[in-house]
Amino acid sequence: MVARIAIIPARGGSKRIPKKNIAPFAGKPMLAWTIAAARDSGLFDRIVVSTDSEEIADVGRAHGADVPFLRDTAADDHAPVSEAVLAALAQAEDHWGQRYDTVAQLMPNCPLRTAADIAHAVQVFDAEDRQFQISVFRFGWMNPWWAMKVDDDGRPATMFEGAVKQRSQDLGSLFCPTGAIWLARRDPLAAAGTFYGPDHRVCEMAWESAVDIDDYEDMNMARAVAAMRAGDTGANDMKTDVTKTGDDAPC
Repeated sequence: MVARIAIIPARGGSKRIPKKNIAPFAGKPMLAWTIAAARDSGLFDRIVVSTDSEEIADVGRAHGADVPFLRDTAADDHAPVSEAVLAALAQAEDHWGQRYDTVAQLMPNCPLRTAADIAHAVQVFDAEDRQFQISVFRFGWMNPWWAMKVDDDGRPATMFEGAVKQRSQDLGSLFCPTGAIWLARRDPLAAAGTFYGPDHRVCEMAWESAVDIDDYEDMNMARAVAAMRAGDTGANDMKTDVTKTGDDAPC
């Protein structure tokens, strides 16, 4: 039987949104949505919040996560998230005396990801025997092929030469990583030190589930999506919208 651990890295020193990981979001601390999605998926032996903040740890415990220790390394804003996850994995395995086969990194600033999204990602990861898998979403109404940089005098420089002269329907799809659901096998992850390990693959999810909240503009958009979901389904939470987020998304 595969032993899976979900690690939610939730550092306390956010700058663009103070206390971002426990900021109010759709009636709960933001962190609580990620814990709930992981718990409701029923796929993890442990759901661990890795934090350097006792306040965040208390919130994690209150919403059903395991927080038996504070992060002892990789706690500053320069440490890569993968390093923090590996540190938490080592602490968890030492604390419980158990070895985990699959590691999921679930960022708390992606509160719109659902249990159905997680179940779909894990199903693809296992079915295709992947070693590393990154969640992505497809660019939609904005066309990144037409992206450009603009200098101080207003002169544009296109990022993709020639694409700006083509019709959008003639250009292929482009994708953007999201921190919603990253998966890896334990030993390859430990060897590579990153989820972008050898031959890493992607799994697409709906952009509505994939929103990463880094600043107040992101927060406003995420709250609008949460309100839209609640209005569409007549529910008061975000777990009810399964049709847009899970089983039909290609990977």
